[in-house]
Amino acid sequence: MEHTMLKRRSLIKAMAATGFGGTLVAALPGCTLPKVPMLSEGSSVKARKSGEPAHVVVIGGGFGGASVAKYIKRFDKSVNVTVIEPKQTYMTCPGSNWYLAGLVNADFITHDYSALRNKHGVSVIHSMVTKINAGAQQVTLKDGRVLDYDRLVVSPGIDFKYEEVPGYSADVIDQIPHAYQAGPQTELLYKQLREMPQGGTFVMCPPGNPFRCPPGPYERVSMVADFFKRENPTAKIVILDAKEKFSKQGLFQEGWAQLYGDMIEWIPASSGGKVKKIDAATKTVYTEFGEYKADVLNVIPPQKAGKIAFAAGLTNDKGWCPVNQQTFESKIHPNIHVIGDSSIAGKMPKSGHSAASQGKMCAAAIVSLLNGTTVPTAKNVNTCYSLVGADYGISVAAVYQLQDGNIVGVKGAGGVSPMGADAAFRLMEAKYADGWYKAIAMDLWHS
Repeated sequence: MEHTMLKRRSLIKAMAATGFGGTLVAALPGCTLPKVPMLSEGSSVKARKSGEPAHVVVIGGGFGGASVAKYIKRFDKSVNVTVIEPKQTYMTCPGSNWYLAGLVNADFITHDYSALRNKHGVSVIHSMVTKINAGAQQVTLKDGRVLDYDRLVVSPGIDFKYEEVPGYSADVIDQIPHAYQAGPQTELLYKQLREMPQGGTFVMCPPGNPFRCPPGPYERVSMVADFFKRENPTAKIVILDAKEKFSKQGLFQEGWAQLYGDMIEWIPASSGGKVKKIDAATKTVYTEFGEYKADVLNVIPPQKAGKIAFAAGLTNDKGWCPVNQQTFESKIHPNIHVIGDSSIAGKMPKSGHSAASQGKMCAAAIVSLLNGTTVPTAKNVNTCYSLVGADYGISVAAVYQLQDGNIVGVKGAGGVSPMGADAAFRLMEAKYADGWYKAIAMDLWHS
């Protein structure tokens, strides 16, 4: 009994020291330890040989996957953690718009897994998962290897509903990039923007809600405009939007008017922004009100959970993964947790910051479940910085808590950048954006 109590105290102390509900290693106030079941509904603990360490497999090495892997090891070094990630290096969606503008280079937003391996003892396998056997608690890799797990974390990001944009498909993304999974798609759009003729037209087609952000369509427009202002000042930008409004709309449009004049035209769905079809060969977009010929066309399709979530039967009829919002354990398959963009996380947006915060909360829950201790409840956080120009930043921030089993915003916490702020204020927020990115990247991939 004494040993168990000491272990439990040590676990709680470690969680508090690392601020598992936040982004960085700073404790958040208000974290409590409620009386909740030590195992979430439907859970079981897979039988292990006496003295054998638990094994947690993590699918995906992005913001969510890197976060949960690192912090499981921080909370309990005895747990074996294996990350399955196909890519040797990971280019982040946050910051990718800055790269399109030429404000940062590709190395700035590209990270590897050496710190996870060498500093934290996480095993990283660069392969694809082809099958999840929830009943047997096993994952099968592309090369045929089979890994047993006690707990599985799925953090696969997004996939696309190409069929909802007639004329667009995975077959044409090498000509018409979505650039919503950073890497080759980002590089392709970067190249196309630089090859666009002087005075040409860039057309973007953002999706309806919900969608991953960042990269954020409206920050992307801002960064493309920043590049055009320097290199192609007579270019035109047209946004054909499937929505009637968008996040931080007033702030973006205020900045567009100040920085870019009439370069950017935003057309909402009711005014002809809703896309009926595209002609990939001619880069023409057809709406109910007319057609738009693009020199560079950026189509961002509606989104859904990553492919492996569908293959494992973790999704609902809307294409997302329902989870216990305290532990992020799947409501469909026990012992599998889903974090990041693919999960239904209450009021939290689908962002890299959200995924990192969820990863820490999920890590705390998993370690508690494996050790038979009470699952702690933490406040989650999210901050979304956007650059409207190189020296012009805006942001929205929120704190979240669990209420009646759902993640909801904490009233009075967080906030949005004010309208009408002066240049010094916007410059400071741009610097905060840079600092935020460097700090979260350091936390997840370099420290």
